[in-house]
Amino acid sequence: MEKIWFDEYKRTGIQNEINLPPENTSLIDLFEESFQKFGSRDAFIFMDKKLTYTDLELESRKFACYLQSLGLKKGTRVAIMMPNVLQYPVASLGILRAGCILVNVNPLYTARELEHQLNDAGVETLIILENFASVYEKIIGKTPVKHVVVASVGDMLGMVKGTIVNFVLRTVRKQIPKWHIPGYISFNTALSQVNPNQYKRPSLSLDDTFILQYTGGTTGISKGAELTHRNLAANMLQIRNLFESKFRTVKNPEYRFLAALPLYHIFAFTICELYGLCQGATNLLIPNPRDLPALVKEIAKFKPTVFPAVNTLFNALVHNDAFKQIDHSQMQIAVGGGMSVLPSTAEAWKKYTGIIIHEGYGLSETSPAVVFNPPVSEEFTGTIGIPLPSTDIAILDDDGKEVPLGEQGEICIRGPQVMKGYWNRPDETEKVMTEDGFFRSGDIGIMDERGYIKIVDRKKDMILVSGFNVYPNEIEEVIAQHPKVLEVAAVGVPDERSGEAPKLFVVKKDNSLTTEELLAYAKANLTGYKRPRFVEFMDELPKSNVGKILRKDLRKQG
Repeated sequence: MEKIWFDEYKRTGIQNEINLPPENTSLIDLFEESFQKFGSRDAFIFMDKKLTYTDLELESRKFACYLQSLGLKKGTRVAIMMPNVLQYPVASLGILRAGCILVNVNPLYTARELEHQLNDAGVETLIILENFASVYEKIIGKTPVKHVVVASVGDMLGMVKGTIVNFVLRTVRKQIPKWHIPGYISFNTALSQVNPNQYKRPSLSLDDTFILQYTGGTTGISKGAELTHRNLAANMLQIRNLFESKFRTVKNPEYRFLAALPLYHIFAFTICELYGLCQGATNLLIPNPRDLPALVKEIAKFKPTVFPAVNTLFNALVHNDAFKQIDHSQMQIAVGGGMSVLPSTAEAWKKYTGIIIHEGYGLSETSPAVVFNPPVSEEFTGTIGIPLPSTDIAILDDDGKEVPLGEQGEICIRGPQVMKGYWNRPDETEKVMTEDGFFRSGDIGIMDERGYIKIVDRKKDMILVSGFNVYPNEIEEVIAQHPKVLEVAAVGVPDERSGEAPKLFVVKKDNSLTTEELLAYAKANLTGYKRPRFVEFMDELPKSNVGKILRKDLRKQG
């Protein structure tokens, strides 16, 4: 395959290939190097509490010791269910340093969704913020979980401030539902009851798995994309290559990342935590970016130089009067991913910040980044960019043959960042991989003569809500269990706020069924971004001659 995008590499200062670390190394080696190199520098800031690289090294080593004290062996799955608080990086790096496999869990999951993921991954230990402990309580005894660590928001904020924060959340704001989990241990107790000098460094290589990142893949069955140390190290190095093309003329660039996207999402995890820490970056943790007034205050104070976000967040900020008044002169790069950045949003962002949004593209199965607009570009291209170094992109037709430039086909990816496979699902892995090692993305795109790619359609029926994948099958399976529903189909419809929103088309079994009743049922069984926003009742659903529901016809109806 001719790599026509190499000319763009040369023009923009991007290297053709990355050099992976030796086979017998792991991500632990990369982070240990950062702990030593950047010791006194702030690694994470949360509610004005600063955690330096030295602090992070000690606290994550303590957590690794705790996991090892439980008898957890190399490869044991450990889940984290929490938003962006200080305990997340401490726990995730502790899991890494213990030689275990991290399972990222969306903290807004319902009990049904949580039960599936814990069972599918075979999770033995769960670290959960107390705000969500009542959800786990509903499924105690239904999963392989043996150990539960419960954290509180104020745990790492210091005795006085932490006590006040926890009191306010529990008693004043009443944001912590009552919960009861027999035999749990608190996060701070887990850290305090071990001797960090007893840490035993595991023997790991690039081939070992570090993360199970759950996704629907090409169907609605939630599966764990198995990401190895090689996958994630490669993607970090690919991203570094891009960023260095931007910062090569800047002496001692200061990396201050705004971590407003959740770290349990692979986009923020790889860019903010993994890549950021290897660069000595300071990450400002934002647990709730929807609280715009609080977010804008933090941005004004922190003055981020790197701003990863999705279109919905960029758009909300450019319509916020306080954000428009901030001095954005220190911002160096804005990274758009997760969903398409609208040209109107990009134009407004440049107007108020002076910075171009550089759009990229990736998937959970690819660690995630595969395509990116060169950071030195001075115009918003409206494309997802060119392939990353050491990455091949092929635009293939339904027969697996490459289409001519300018013609539509499925975007297929081959590179060191492509997952090992779906956890314990070789049949599903086989469906998405070609014989010569390309991952089928399910997205339809066009490549131009310079190698820039534009997404024009989606082969699979996935709905993209604010950067999160929503699979119609999962919504349909839940709604179909309602006793008054005969048939149901879910599709995505355009939505100004979230890009797309799920809509239900329903044939009633019982005429008393109402929209409100269905939406309430969905709320009880699906996390927020998966919940349908619209319902349309029909006498019958459009079907093919073999009885398959035609979602494409329903999408046309809107």
